[in-house]
Amino acid sequence: MAWFALLIAGIFEIVWAYSMKLSDGFTKFTPVVFTIVFMVLSICLLAYAMKTLPLGTAYTVWTGVGAVGSFLVGVLFLGEPASAIRMLAAVLIISGLVLMKISSS
Repeated sequence: MAWFALLIAGIFEIVWAYSMKLSDGFTKFTPVVFTIVFMVLSICLLAYAMKTLPLGTAYTVWTGVGAVGSFLVGVLFLGEPASAIRMLAAVLIISGLVLMKISSS
């Protein structure tokens, strides 16, 4: 259950990062509300996962899911570049997440 909570926490991190981008520097009310709500939910789920999972593993996976997911949202919805080097960086982050999962079993 901790791994599922951690995955959802990572997805919520993507949502709040995207909402923060849409808030235009916290000047648009609705995206600001989404940012705060999903940030709190994400951190609460991370805290729940940390009851069982090691700190290093949980935090690394949480930030990695958020980083790669935010990168993909940027490319798919915001027109950010998907250069080969950026794609390689995302693959390396995913590789690190898989290794963290394997080492925690």
